[in-house]
Amino acid sequence: MIIDITISDLGVISQATLPLGPGLTVVTGETGAGKTMVVTALGLLLGARADSARVRSGSQASWVEGRFSLGASPEVLARAVDLGAAMDDDELVLSREVQAEGRSRALVGGRSAPVSALSELAEELVVIHGQSDQIRLKSEAAQRDALDRFAGEGLKVALASYQEAFTRYKDLAHRLDELTTKAEQRRSEAEELRIALADIEAVSPEPGEDEVLKESITKLSNTEELRTGIAQAKAALSADESSMDAVDASGLLESGLRALERVASFDASLEGLRTQLADATYQVQEVSQALSGYAASLDTGSGLSLEDSHERLAAITGLIRKFGPTLAEVLTYSEEGSRRLLELDRDESTVDELAREVDSALSTTRERAAELSALRQAAAADLGDKVTAELSALAMPTATLHVRVESDQPLSSHGVDHVTVLLSAHPGSDPLPLGKGASGGELSRVMLALEVVIAGSDPVPTFVFDEVDAGVGGASALEIGRRLDRLAQTSQVIVVTHLAQVAAYANNHLLVVKDTDGQVTTSSVAVLEGEERVRELARMLGGMEDSHTALSHARELLEQTHSVSRR
Repeated sequence: MIIDITISDLGVISQATLPLGPGLTVVTGETGAGKTMVVTALGLLLGARADSARVRSGSQASWVEGRFSLGASPEVLARAVDLGAAMDDDELVLSREVQAEGRSRALVGGRSAPVSALSELAEELVVIHGQSDQIRLKSEAAQRDALDRFAGEGLKVALASYQEAFTRYKDLAHRLDELTTKAEQRRSEAEELRIALADIEAVSPEPGEDEVLKESITKLSNTEELRTGIAQAKAALSADESSMDAVDASGLLESGLRALERVASFDASLEGLRTQLADATYQVQEVSQALSGYAASLDTGSGLSLEDSHERLAAITGLIRKFGPTLAEVLTYSEEGSRRLLELDRDESTVDELAREVDSALSTTRERAAELSALRQAAAADLGDKVTAELSALAMPTATLHVRVESDQPLSSHGVDHVTVLLSAHPGSDPLPLGKGASGGELSRVMLALEVVIAGSDPVPTFVFDEVDAGVGGASALEIGRRLDRLAQTSQVIVVTHLAQVAAYANNHLLVVKDTDGQVTTSSVAVLEGEERVRELARMLGGMEDSHTALSHARELLEQTHSVSRR
């Protein structure tokens, strides 16, 4: 329920506060006073598109703020908490600013929020009906929505169950379509992978093997130079024993060591030098032995030959050119390609299984669609009868409303039903779709009758009607007021009206007052009570608020409506 709304610099309204509260609130005023700005303000609070042309001339921005009581809307309360809104006793403040330059911002409980959040909250809080909604009522989606709302919780549960099945079916069908329509592409990919992996498997390179082969080829290509160099180094360190006159490092170090050992006992400080010389002698001998071992390996040979090494390096280089640019990337390609090939092969075997799942999901979806259709068919007849009864009381005594459900549409998120609301204006006349067989005034009454009937099974916290009584008058206007009064027993109802017969039913009467100094027009909002309200009703009845006859008629109208009102 909306507690109050504050409007600043919107259209002709400079500053106004609308106290609302429960029951039926009417907003009246002279033509051009700005009554429509009240509905515009509500629309902004509920996420409607901002129009900078509505910003009051000379102002930088329009500002609208509304206080809502969420006691009967736990889902909205939870969503507001998710948005970080600050609340006091389940009261939520929604705010909207529209700047003259076109920018707009929204606040939910004092916290900045996207405008779409206002729309999301509005779905559970308010239903607005105006001339544009009469046009919307002609659409199939709006008519189906009206029927579903009337059908109540049972259909809501069935629709959720159907949509769950439909979503699963569509997801499975999409996966199957991807597999089947891209089957040739996937087979081609799998064949390319098999050839590539076979090429790599034929070589079976090891990590870093290309670098090892390059080093080996360099060694094998320079074997003679290596043998000569090793022999010379070996001779310099330790000459062959058969060479009696040879001088080598090992012999010289041993001679030096023996000479130092002979005198070391005379001076203890020489012991450290003797130790170092002994270590050097051992190291030279070890290097000499290592060189002998290396020379022996050159003579005996080990691993691949030079020709074989060149051939293997060429094979690995070929793989790198195809799948590289490095051997590590070739090995990574092989590993990932093996996994991908396994996935592609598995997809081939999955198609048949997935096709069976799609058939099963389709069967389940159709079963639930049939259940949904049966509920709509049953609700359609009941809705038509009840709305027809309401129309009879709304000065359309010969009109008959028909709700037709044809279950012949392709599967969609809403089922297979084509819902059409038809109106037969006179007995024996063919029922025609609302868009073809109803005037604006008749559409207003049909819309009101629908909401009165639907409110019994799907109540909405707040209804807003913008001139729902357009095109009617007299007794019909009284009946519209009576229906709005009935709707206000269970919901908050706000009506912008130009008919005294409707305004007389209100328990809260707001007047949009226009004032002008000849250059600037300003409107404000006043709460009418007592004689002020009588004078406004008199103005609405005959245009002369001080006329004795009009005043008398207004008082009589108030007495009449209060006698039938249940409040």
